[in-house]
Amino acid sequence: MKRLLAAVTALLAVATGCGGPDTSTTLTVLAASSLTDVFGELGKAYGMSHKNVKIQLSFAGSQELGAQVKEGAPADVLATADETTMNRLDTKLERPTRRVIAYNSLTIAVAPGNPQNIRGLADLARPGLRVVLAADSVPVGRYSRQALAKAGVTVTPKSEEIDVRTVLTRVRTGEADAGIVYITDLRSAGRAASSVPIPAAQNVTASYPAVVIKDSEHKDASAAFVSWLGSAAAKATLNEYGFSTP
Repeated sequence: MKRLLAAVTALLAVATGCGGPDTSTTLTVLAASSLTDVFGELGKAYGMSHKNVKIQLSFAGSQELGAQVKEGAPADVLATADETTMNRLDTKLERPTRRVIAYNSLTIAVAPGNPQNIRGLADLARPGLRVVLAADSVPVGRYSRQALAKAGVTVTPKSEEIDVRTVLTRVRTGEADAGIVYITDLRSAGRAASSVPIPAAQNVTASYPAVVIKDSEHKDASAAFVSWLGSAAAKATLNEYGFSTP
């Protein structure tokens, strides 16, 4: 009888838990700060179409994200604003999953209405003008210096920032007269900043690769997400936010 009761109890336990444990997967995605707005949207869209997957986003400058991956921080997917950071992390990444998901370009952010009457990169060398750039260790910082070099302009920045969003903040708050940012970030500022276009001949194209991190505990789910970032739906959202796509 005792054995029978034990068997019945065990069967009841199985029946009670027949729904099974929570099988949802959380993917930690490390993404460049310039992807903040669009990846917030993409993460939500992916979660809605993949009910068993949750996207957890962490944003920072690409160089900082690269350092996190190098140190073994637990994460599944990396998306940077340059190819250089990815190349330096080659042994930490699942190379076959790597793909470029978007492109970006630069513009000059200025105060609303452009009170300093800045017309192009050459004006950034004007004495007394407060110009901020991202540090040259940051992708947008390197791109900015490449653009300035193309234009034959030398600028001594008032400060060098850790990411593009901080450059934009300096302009928006009046701490700087101008800064070089991605066109997508300028769009996110709305009326808080104006844009002075940089001609194509002086501009630089930023590539945004995404890849699965080798230490990921969810490689299949991570690879599926990276692949989805190249889908028509994801491209439409990226385009909506001002990025161009392959």
